Amino acid sequence: MMTAGFAAPVLAAQTTFRAMLNATARPGTVHPITSAVAAPPPFSAAMAAVVLTLCDHDTPIWLDAGLRPMEAVAAWLRFHCGSTIVDDARAAAFALVSNPSQVPPFEHFHTGTPDYPDRSTTVVLQVESLRSGPALTLAGPGIQTKHTLWASSLPQDFRARIAANRSLFPCGVDLVLVAANEVAALPRSVRVVDAED
Repeated sequence: MMTAGFAAPVLAAQTTFRAMLNATARPGTVHPITSAVAAPPPFSAAMAAVVLTLCDHDTPIWLDAGLRPMEAVAAWLRFHCGSTIVDDARAAAFALVSNPSQVPPFEHFHTGTPDYPDRSTTVVLQVESLRSGPALTLAGPGIQTKHTLWASSLPQDFRARIAANRSLFPCGVDLVLVAANEVAALPRSVRVVDAED
């Protein structure tokens, strides 16, 4: 049975978009997703809300190995967003990842071009928590000095991935982290630094 989308679509999309804007403007800060949404398992409410807000019929979506076999997820995306599910990660505007520890290297996604850096893939990682786990000390635009984010179930080489992604700037992928009813963003401009720096 198909689960519903937003209970109040216009208001929900507006409040979710505002949370996304705040998260992107202040990288690594955690923002609540307050919109009521019926998420298809294994999506969290935050994952479903982000997808409903940012994806439409012009948005090709790539699903990770945990989501790809789930026809209910693909059907939900097609019904509520009208999006095309693509097999080629480089063809995706959004990549939805249910198991961040197994996410492919970021260069498998579209990192944009010097003329069109905005055509890169946004990778949405559904993590176990944005309140616990290894600490990431962040610096860069939107961060006054440093900011620490705790996130669980990320790849062990995540620091190296962020550094390699940052080296591509203005190209590179943007990351959105979702857990339960919360969201944080790590734009391509962010750096992971040592806490004592």
